[in-house]
Amino acid sequence: MACLFPALAPANPTNYTYTYNEWDVPMPSPDAYRVTAYILGEQLGIGHFNRPQDLQVWENYLYVMDTYNNRIVVLRFDDDGTFELVEVVTHVTMPDGEISSFNRPYGIYISPWELNYGHIWVADTQNQRILHIDRDWNVVNIIDRSKLERSLLEEQLEFLPRKLVVDFSGRILLQAYHINRGLMEFDNEGFFVGYMGAPRVGISPIEQFWRAIATMEQRERRELFVPVEYNNVSIDREGFIYVTTTPDVSPDVHPIRRLNAMGNDILIRNGFTAPIGDLYTGSGAGIFGASHFGDVTALPNESYVVLDVKRGRLFSYNSQGELLYVWGGYGNREGRFLQPTAIESMDFSIFVLTASSSSITRFDLTEYGMNINTALDLYQRGLYDQSVAHWQEVLRMNGNFGPAYIGIARNYLRQGNYTEAMRLFRLQNDARGYGRAFGFYRRIWVEDNFWIFITIIGILIVVPPVVRKVIRLKREIFGT
Repeated sequence: MACLFPALAPANPTNYTYTYNEWDVPMPSPDAYRVTAYILGEQLGIGHFNRPQDLQVWENYLYVMDTYNNRIVVLRFDDDGTFELVEVVTHVTMPDGEISSFNRPYGIYISPWELNYGHIWVADTQNQRILHIDRDWNVVNIIDRSKLERSLLEEQLEFLPRKLVVDFSGRILLQAYHINRGLMEFDNEGFFVGYMGAPRVGISPIEQFWRAIATMEQRERRELFVPVEYNNVSIDREGFIYVTTTPDVSPDVHPIRRLNAMGNDILIRNGFTAPIGDLYTGSGAGIFGASHFGDVTALPNESYVVLDVKRGRLFSYNSQGELLYVWGGYGNREGRFLQPTAIESMDFSIFVLTASSSSITRFDLTEYGMNINTALDLYQRGLYDQSVAHWQEVLRMNGNFGPAYIGIARNYLRQGNYTEAMRLFRLQNDARGYGRAFGFYRRIWVEDNFWIFITIIGILIVVPPVVRKVIRLKREIFGT
């Protein structure tokens, strides 16, 4: 049944790729990614996908959560870009030997960790359970309401798991419907242990004042300030957790966060603006408001790509939170999306799942994008001098690319060429980088010119007493 399909060869640009310059003005740029494959269910001979909701990469396999067909579709990709259908899974074998089917499964995760390598976790949403499955599709463990304490999940609420990840210790972190206390955390045996990563809710001083003077009835009628509900969860190669949320719910909460094991946000935000998507949103085509991040995938060089489900755009940021490029968009042609639901990466290849067109779009790096990501990778590995050559090639293709100037400036900073570093940082209005370079430059200048300060101080100490002595002697000798 398996058939091979060649990936599309890189063709003419089908996307409008852009970034923001140091003045927060959108600037067009060369394409960093091009469409190389467009995959439909009927192309695979299994009928249409029906509102698929999740993707997961494991080794060179792609698992597609075909939610409303109640099945999991597994594809295998080869190095030459071809792919084939491996299997379609509609049911699993329970521990008692019974065959059980999925019911609107929304999330899937396959472990890359040594502890349970290749094991699968499925958020079987309408069956109100999480299934821990081995590589032969046999259920190892079942997590349902019986493993939750009643006090931690109100009786009237259904247990509706949606998206989940598993870390290297076997700990399960779940994003579920109607849960606004953060991620639900389960131990490696599947027992609920608490919540982690809930963002703090800020209350303005004015609101605090009104609450202090309001009556009980007035306080009850005022807006409740509760943590927001996450809409997705992902995990990177180092075991850090990415979560996304809707900015419309609370403007004080970052739309994307990177959590450590304690649930603290450690995402670096050293760019001109924080990773929030588009800076100018407008209201074209009936779409308005801030970008709505719905999923995120981390790349091998510690950069990450975030999916804006509202406008169908993909935002790529480096490890410092600097925007690299934006591509995609809302539409029904190649490289654009209607109702995108998930994003995944296989090395540097990007896969986007779309519910409306029930399709998977694969993107691969162009020469421009390859140079950017190679420079980032070399810098992360400490090969600063080698990264400069790739940044210079990027600037040859796009002279408006700010991160390239900053990358070269950081290399000058490490080499001790502070004047050149200051020049490039200033060119990009990078006050933080310029301040660091200027601090080093000032210290060296003071050390090199310390004799000038000593001479001036000596003159200020020695000359006035001598002058006064001369004046006194003159008066004594000449009487004036």
